[in-house]
Amino acid sequence: MTLPIALDAMGGDFAPKEIIAGARRAVDELGLSVTLVGVPELMGDPLGLDVVECSEVIAMDDDPGASVRKKKDSSLVRAAELVRDGKASAMVSAGNTGATMASALLRLGRLPGVHRPCIVTPIPNPNRTPVVLVDAGANAECTPEMLLQFAQMASTYVAARYGVASPKIGLLSIGEEASKGNPLVKATHQLLSETSTLNFVGNVEGRDFIPSPVDVIVTDGFTGNVALKTLEGGLKFVFSAVLDAIGTNEATKAAGDVLLEHLWPVASQLTPESQGGAMLLGVQGICIISHGSSNATAIMNALRVAAEVDAGDVVAKLAATIRPD
Repeated sequence: MTLPIALDAMGGDFAPKEIIAGARRAVDELGLSVTLVGVPELMGDPLGLDVVECSEVIAMDDDPGASVRKKKDSSLVRAAELVRDGKASAMVSAGNTGATMASALLRLGRLPGVHRPCIVTPIPNPNRTPVVLVDAGANAECTPEMLLQFAQMASTYVAARYGVASPKIGLLSIGEEASKGNPLVKATHQLLSETSTLNFVGNVEGRDFIPSPVDVIVTDGFTGNVALKTLEGGLKFVFSAVLDAIGTNEATKAAGDVLLEHLWPVASQLTPESQGGAMLLGVQGICIISHGSSNATAIMNALRVAAEVDAGDVVAKLAATIRPD
């Protein structure tokens, strides 16, 4: 029997209504099993879904570590405990990212040998498998050894989830040459170059996200998060500018009638909602972190990601990749 996915019903800008709606869609449209974790009096109608009750909520602006330690009956902590206790196959939340990571780390624990868990975020790569960015925000300060391990885990993730036999790995820098970059990038480049088990192809730049020549882009969490948010903002601006231009007069309306049917498929691939969520690599269980502004579609897709990761036995494969020192 497949275990349900534990979904934090209280996390996210549009919780709980959009979270519950997304869960209902995941059950109806994808055939997934989902258990909501939330405060009954705050949730409203659970739409026929099973609910694990809790009494506390970790807010988006709460201190991550302190809130997980103090709010032990929060929806986030209870979701992590369901995974730990073998009652759920994965946890999913669109809530406080730091608290989501802290709850997974403290309740599930790290995989043996992992220095720091990291966030791997898929970025749409039209007409091929997504490129994944690691670290996308878990670790603001990193060492070369940490970035090497991020690359190893992300490579295993891409192979297990997308079926890429030998994922190409690029290191984010300010130039393609090995001599370019700060001391962290240069030292990491050397480590990656010396690691025969990785298909490291060299440095990539900010322009190499969409489309990308690689399968994995490695960087520290500070740079990765800034790059990801910059990319999201740029795409939103482009979409908005195109839609604003179409229909302003007869000529643009006629152009829109012809172009939109060709543009919508590309746009649908590039929206964050289509990707659903990012996995926290390096903990002993599946933790999917969804965007704070997730709507029902994004939540449904985050639950889909959790199910795919579970079906691909990704955590076990990560454990086999990282050897304890």
